Amino acid sequence: MTAPNLPLWKDMPKVPNMPQGFAWGLFDENGVKDEIGTLNLLTPEVVVKAREEIQTGVSVSLNWGLEKQHEPGFGRSALQHKIIDWTKKDKAGGGSPEAYSFDDEVTVNTQSGSQWDGLRHWGHSKSGLYYNGTHHNDLIESNHLGIDHWNDRGGIVGRGVLLDYVSYAARHNIEYNAMSTHEITVTVLKDMAKEANITFRAGDLLLVRTGWIKWYEEHTQAERLQHCSNGGAWIGVQGSEKLLEFLWDNHFAAVAGDAIGWESWPPTLPWKMHDFLLAGWGCPIGEMWDLEALAAECERQKRWSFFLTSAPLNTKGGIASPPNALAIF
Repeated sequence: MTAPNLPLWKDMPKVPNMPQGFAWGLFDENGVKDEIGTLNLLTPEVVVKAREEIQTGVSVSLNWGLEKQHEPGFGRSALQHKIIDWTKKDKAGGGSPEAYSFDDEVTVNTQSGSQWDGLRHWGHSKSGLYYNGTHHNDLIESNHLGIDHWNDRGGIVGRGVLLDYVSYAARHNIEYNAMSTHEITVTVLKDMAKEANITFRAGDLLLVRTGWIKWYEEHTQAERLQHCSNGGAWIGVQGSEKLLEFLWDNHFAAVAGDAIGWESWPPTLPWKMHDFLLAGWGCPIGEMWDLEALAAECERQKRWSFFLTSAPLNTKGGIASPPNALAIF
């Protein structure tokens, strides 16, 4: 189903035994259950229109260094990066002193840095059901909802828009701590869009800069351990029915930000955004994206929209992935 044919939030059909506002079945075709949720909104027409954003040829990477979180939160493992020098391997191991060559091996938890939360990452908190109704206990028995489906559709390509709360707060004399449950309301999101002269379009990729990574880069490792690795309160958008209505009725294809959880944490119950976006709509959530250089470039060019590409890992049955994202102006 394309955006013009989708119901408004208030008219979304009821899914039995689930909260109001779940989109199960809306993107199904010919009796086949959909696997990619709101990425269906990135139609060829949407992508062709988005190319108009490429005007100066400047590109900005949105990927935070994989090594940045030395001790990730929630007990997740940090990056392990091993470099192999082939001149030091014996011949039995395939090495040769005449072969001047290096390999490297990378092991990383895909939740420990810049990431897309895939549709296998989060199920509805009360029922254990993932997007389109598969239960947690059955999900891994198949390739259903694997992040490789995003690769197979051609990755994620469209128009990105940045709402820069760091700059907005400075202009409006709002003081806040990124390592607290500081909530960015839907009213503020709309006001930021108005100030940036952004008119949303169906299929847009919504990015919100909160200052979480800025805080991380400016503080000591001891402070990072206290507030990030071992903390439990972070800035983000405020979970609410008004926010869900705003996101759904604008038909964003995906959302992302620089905070550790996109929504403020702990989440606002019963409006946990992971429940509705990932499990309810099949809407990718990007977290811990590095938006610092992007915000600076937007300020230089005085425009807050751009062409955005993302090529998630082609991992069969994958749960999440580094975004490998670029903004092109």
